[in-house]
Parts: sequence; structure tokens; C-alpha cells
Amino acid sequence: MTESSGNEILLVEDNPRDAELTLRVLQEQHVGNETVWVKDGAACLEYIFGTENERAGALLHGPRLILLDLKLPKVDGLEVLRQLKGDDRTKAIPVVVLTSSREERDVLESYKLGVNSYLVKPVQFDAFCAAVAQIGLYWLLLNHSPEL
Repeated sequence: MTESSGNEILLVEDNPRDAELTLRVLQEQHVGNETVWVKDGAACLEYIFGTENERAGALLHGPRLILLDLKLPKVDGLEVLRQLKGDDRTKAIPVVVLTSSREERDVLESYKLGVNSYLVKPVQFDAFCAAVAQIGLYWLLLNHSPEL
């Protein structure tokens, strides 16, 4: 795995408004040295694993935390989660689903696939900001993850 910048967060979100707000809150809370935003599931998998021909057997990027929406274009969030948790190189990276889906089947499938936390995006601005801040603080500052 390549070296990451220490507190790197990978945000996988197709909604520009939600992504911009999430990025702003993380920056204001000084959580994460670097947050990378990708807009679909295919871009997430490409960012982490690269192409088959590129760096075979190694990861391109190993963030310390992945914030994953479920309803994504190209490759949906559940398939992204399946691939991340099914690969020995990435299964220990904490993945927090941050989605608008309250569907019980999405919650159950996410946990079956190994998600670390499942949060429904709060609708109200202040509640959304507070949730994002708490996610970043907990997973990057309080939680002790293994070195990858």
C-alpha cells in the first residue's frame, strides 16, 4: 500500500451539495489532513485499487476512513462495500455508510458485508453538520485502527 497522508478520508458521494457540506465541516473541525471526494462507486474502486494492469497486487490509496453513500451511479455503494470488505488489503479500513436510505434491507445488507457504522443523513443543516463532525472526530481521533 502506498503511504497515505495520515488522516486521509475518502468521501464517496454523488450529491454535490452533500459533498461540499461534508468537506466544509471536516475542514472546519480540522479532521483529516486530506479528504478526497469521488462522485461514484467506480471512481472509488479505481482510486483505491487502480486498474488491473496498474500496480498489480498493491493498493493505490489506503485511506484511514471511507464515508460511503449507497445510492451511487456506475457501481452502487453496496457493491463497493462488498469489494472493500472482501479484499484482505482493505477489509480493515473503517467504512461508514452515510446515506439517505432508511430501507431496512440496505441496513441489513451493509452490516452483513462488514460496514463499521450506518448513519442516515440528517435532513436539517445543523444536525447534518454535527453528525459529520462527530464521525470524523470519532473515527480519526478517538478510534484506534490497525496500521494498514
